Amino acid sequence: HQRELQAAVRRRVLRADVVLDLGPQHPTTHGGLQLALVLDDDDVVERADPVVGFQHRGAEKLFEVRDYRQALALANRHDWLSAFGNEIGLALVVERMLGLELPPRASWLRVVLAELNRVAASLLFLGGLRLDGDPAAVHGHRAREAVLRVMEEHSGGRVHFMANAVGGLRQDVPAGWPQHARQAVAAVRSDLPRLADLVEGADALRGVGVLSADAALAHGASGPVARASGVDLDLRRDDPYLAYAALGFGSAELPVVGATAGDSWSRVDCLLRQLAVSLDVVERCLDDLPPGPVSVRLPKTVRAPEGAGYAWTENPLGVQGWYLVSRGGTTPWRLAMRTASAGNASVLPVLLPGTHLRDVATVLGTLFLVVGDIDK
Repeated sequence: HQRELQAAVRRRVLRADVVLDLGPQHPTTHGGLQLALVLDDDDVVERADPVVGFQHRGAEKLFEVRDYRQALALANRHDWLSAFGNEIGLALVVERMLGLELPPRASWLRVVLAELNRVAASLLFLGGLRLDGDPAAVHGHRAREAVLRVMEEHSGGRVHFMANAVGGLRQDVPAGWPQHARQAVAAVRSDLPRLADLVEGADALRGVGVLSADAALAHGASGPVARASGVDLDLRRDDPYLAYAALGFGSAELPVVGATAGDSWSRVDCLLRQLAVSLDVVERCLDDLPPGPVSVRLPKTVRAPEGAGYAWTENPLGVQGWYLVSRGGTTPWRLAMRTASAGNASVLPVLLPGTHLRDVATVLGTLFLVVGDIDK
């Protein structure tokens, strides 16, 4: 019995001392995420510790020496898949502190562009998965290209749009743009059946990487990651901003997509079904797009009044929050971010234990995070 006990202790010590480090990638790529994994004898994860901070971005300190126009440009780049959503959140908190009421056309166009941005981000993640042995990239990226073209037609940018300004949009959409947006929506819809077939047949994702609702809430996960685990939260319905309340978001026609299983398959399925709802939102906005200006006329130099404000939005990857403290100057005294990717990545220590090493990359891919969005 004593020899068996000593052998068991040696096995535990050896396993605790042998850590498999996955990553990080080089900092010049899209961020660096390292996973320190402790495996058992069957290559099943016993412990997972994500190691972040390789990018050393210092974005929150950079905000303090940038005026609000320049801060929008920095916010745009923090989560490059949610660039337009980042712009909206920061613009909203400044507009609320200034007491601005946006022109209706600006609110509705922001919703159109935000949902197109959501579609493009969702298609990138779907296109990066190999579902049932078939790369979805051909279908996902082809449809995404159609969306990026109309975004570029309006703003001139394919990734960093810089379409927002404090008080609305920098410019109205060009002539013929609504029709081009409808064509992009039709192009995405034409590829949805094939993507849906691939997701439905992705049996390797079922039952893998199960995240409970309690764990999602405790670690701050949000977006489709949390909703796939039964967390019924979507700010477009629960704390509506812009034109989402007027659209009736959250109704039977524009539902909040969710699930309860919380596994990798449910997260991918929620992402795909959410994409279809976003297309419906875009079409409804284009049907009822009001005329008029797209911005409030402001002085060239914007000064947020002294005080503090907060705004949060439902970004493509989840909840994005902006806490602004102003002393009445042209730059923020403090501008803190709550990023969706940081919350989604924080579930890894509870999500990966019990997962086989061969499934780690799959589970990581279904958390829908941008590593650079973690490193603030």
